[in-house]
Amino acid sequence: MSQIFHRSTNTISRVSIYAAVFFAAGMTWALMALDRSPYNTRQGVVLKQPVPFSHEHHVRGLGIDCRYCHTSVENAAFAGIPPTATCMNCHKLIWSDSPMLEPVRDSFRTNTPLRWTRVHDLADFVYFNHSIHVAKGVGCVSCHGQVDRMPLMRQAERLQMEWCVNCHRHPGDYVRPRSEVFNMDWQPVDQAALGAALVKEYKIRSPRDLTSCSTCHR
Repeated sequence: MSQIFHRSTNTISRVSIYAAVFFAAGMTWALMALDRSPYNTRQGVVLKQPVPFSHEHHVRGLGIDCRYCHTSVENAAFAGIPPTATCMNCHKLIWSDSPMLEPVRDSFRTNTPLRWTRVHDLADFVYFNHSIHVAKGVGCVSCHGQVDRMPLMRQAERLQMEWCVNCHRHPGDYVRPRSEVFNMDWQPVDQAALGAALVKEYKIRSPRDLTSCSTCHR
């Protein structure tokens, strides 16, 4: 009986199978890279705002404490966006005629809030509470980066689930004294020893509890 397929068919089949495996692996890698890219996470991307507010100028340059603007960060889930009146406390006297600040003055005159573009925008199915993180000694810089070095605000971290879970699995690597939560330049002498002590002192829950689904998804 004559052979139906040419001998080269076996070779072609093997090459096709190997190519399919490598193609699938390559596509998986590409999708994972895309998922972690700034295109998807907005990490490092500066978003358009009604006024080009500089944290570098206000925090590092003028020494304004985070809580002056973000008044509810210690007591509520939401850190709070300052009302225009907070801006005008200073800018009715400083740069009061600056064209750049006209949206602020117009907001104050008309009692219409400025429409800021949210930089750190978690998915609706994620529950995040600022106050509990502050109470447990998590510094602003741990999530928001060195905002005092940002002329324009940007998202410093990816803010994806695996990034959050890594901190919840190892809280001792990140916690600091509560007195230093708002200090952008604080550096520990021995984070391992300090973190272990603070985890006990602040009664931080176990990694098992912290990584429970219901902790962040409610």
